[in-house]
Amino acid sequence: MNTDGKRIMLGHGSGGGLMHQLIRDVFFKIFDNPLLNSAGDAAVLPRRANMMAFTTDSFVVDPVFFPGGDIGKLAVCGTINDLVAAGANPFCLSAGFIIEEGFLVKDLETIVRSMATEAKNAGVFVAAGDTKVVERGKCDQLFINTSGIGYLADERTTWQQANPICPGDHIIITGSVGDHGMAVMAARNQPDNTTGFQSDCAPLSILFNELQDKSAGIKYMNDPTRGGLASSLCELTAKKEFGAAINEEAIPVKPNVKGLCDMLGFDPLYVANEGKMLIIAAYDKGHQLVGQLKQHPLGREACRIGTITRENPGMVLMRTKIGGTRIVNMLSGEQLPRIC
Repeated sequence: MNTDGKRIMLGHGSGGGLMHQLIRDVFFKIFDNPLLNSAGDAAVLPRRANMMAFTTDSFVVDPVFFPGGDIGKLAVCGTINDLVAAGANPFCLSAGFIIEEGFLVKDLETIVRSMATEAKNAGVFVAAGDTKVVERGKCDQLFINTSGIGYLADERTTWQQANPICPGDHIIITGSVGDHGMAVMAARNQPDNTTGFQSDCAPLSILFNELQDKSAGIKYMNDPTRGGLASSLCELTAKKEFGAAINEEAIPVKPNVKGLCDMLGFDPLYVANEGKMLIIAAYDKGHQLVGQLKQHPLGREACRIGTITRENPGMVLMRTKIGGTRIVNMLSGEQLPRIC
């Protein structure tokens, strides 16, 4: 199908010939794997382990193309990273598309190719999917829902159940914070001047493939997306018998990200990330883990930013750059709508 100038029509969601042509010429052609191409109502998956992780997420980012990625790359990476955070090895995904009438088919192809590339890089595949088309004005260009399945090693349940968090454990971030949120904001508000901004969107299974064993000392992981690093830490410590103490100077923030945050009145700690992982590591393994992370391009900025404490249970305290201490609270309200 020659897609130059072609746009999505309501007929592409009708269940008839146009829809089947779109599925065949875009989705089957680009994702291309036996389970999907069988075109059954469900994919029958092989059992790989005693325990399985399952997640689902929806993506409505505006704009759909931004520096460093697009809504398709974001959907695949976001779902993979949720599985990785649970300690699972991602296996396969589903992808559901809600497309607005008039959306360019060539743009859809670009987004689907982006999804296929990220899935291949992470060693996963799209096993099932769905497409719906709505009238103009009933959906903003394109929304994507992805679900993911991953398998856990036989001996592992979840990070924290296997090895509880305790005072003295290290708080680690795998790189600079706020990159994704500010890349999207730059594309949204100054589309002709996004130089220097780059979303950190990446599938972190590539980074953690060799670290998902007990010897790494990992006790907990969370990908700090909406609400950022601060909200992830608050979620971790809420109603717990331990707290967290972090050091503002230790938290990596790129100068251009900090500059745009200052201009817009945002705190980088609350800005979304899509290629970073918050890690709690055993106190005797933290330094070694940071060294291992730094050996991979996706973890070269990894650093310890704080410690789990017993002094402030249920709270996150941050030592500021000027030497004071402030409480870090959960994000209240929506700081950046439609960021993922």
